[in-house]
Amino acid sequence: MAQVLERPEVQDVPGIVRLTPRQAAWQRRSVLVLTLVPFAGLILAVATLWGTGLSITDAAIALGCYVFTGLGVTIGYHRYFTHQGFTTSRPVRALLAVAGSMAVQGSVLAWVADHRRHHAYSDKEGDPHSPHLEESTGLAGILKGLWHAHMGWLFEDKASAPERWCPDLARDPLMVRINKLFPLWMVMSFGLPPLLGYLFTGTLVGTVTAGLWGSLVRVFMLHHVTWSINSICHFYGERPFRSDDHSTNNWPLALISFGESWHNNHHAFPTSAVHGIKRSQIDVSGLLITFAEKVGLVKDVKRVTEKQLRLKSS
Repeated sequence: MAQVLERPEVQDVPGIVRLTPRQAAWQRRSVLVLTLVPFAGLILAVATLWGTGLSITDAAIALGCYVFTGLGVTIGYHRYFTHQGFTTSRPVRALLAVAGSMAVQGSVLAWVADHRRHHAYSDKEGDPHSPHLEESTGLAGILKGLWHAHMGWLFEDKASAPERWCPDLARDPLMVRINKLFPLWMVMSFGLPPLLGYLFTGTLVGTVTAGLWGSLVRVFMLHHVTWSINSICHFYGERPFRSDDHSTNNWPLALISFGESWHNNHHAFPTSAVHGIKRSQIDVSGLLITFAEKVGLVKDVKRVTEKQLRLKSS
């Protein structure tokens, strides 16, 4: 178990803006809806297993949407936009931003701003979702910290200012346009699976079940996998490399997170586009980036060097 950091005396962290009461109330309601509705969908979807079971069509739609939107977050939002681990063309850049937006985890500017702030203050005052800043002690403090890191931080009345944390994206007209269209990408994310269900089955039942599994269950699973990187991967796991925080590697999450759970690797070498450093560390995102490099879709891919590995080894 990681040791809880002492709370530093920081009075004002630049680049954090306080939402107005109206904005804060709207944010809390939105987060509540986007967490409870997918959870309700999960319960309904599981209930259908006792009736018709999970059809191949529903499974394929759910898996396809999970992979597309999940990679939009891991490859697009995270390794490309946040850490600039590679370069690519504007069409691919736009596709990655839209795919990440359809994961329903926030607009591209908001997500990148939060994550760059997380790295700037990792597990210190100013980190938006560290599990180690809770003042309570004992088991209660641990649970409160993990809750905050997992999803409690989403209900706070503070936000990371894009102008401070991602001015490169805030100045890009394409990214600003995609960012403003975030409500549209959310509608598409929830609406596409039932539409595909209708096209493949031609039935109302097929439309509904595809929406349950491909929209609600998929969003629920992807949300909690991503949030687990914030919580679990800053509390439990292995730390083969030195970093100025409590980031850890967790192999059980590797496949479903597309390699994001090699989190100590990532915090030790944040600009590397490949997180699975060892052959045994499954990193689907890193493998796809390598493939895209070979076929010419991306270039200038950043990787960890042997010298860097030696310097950071614990």
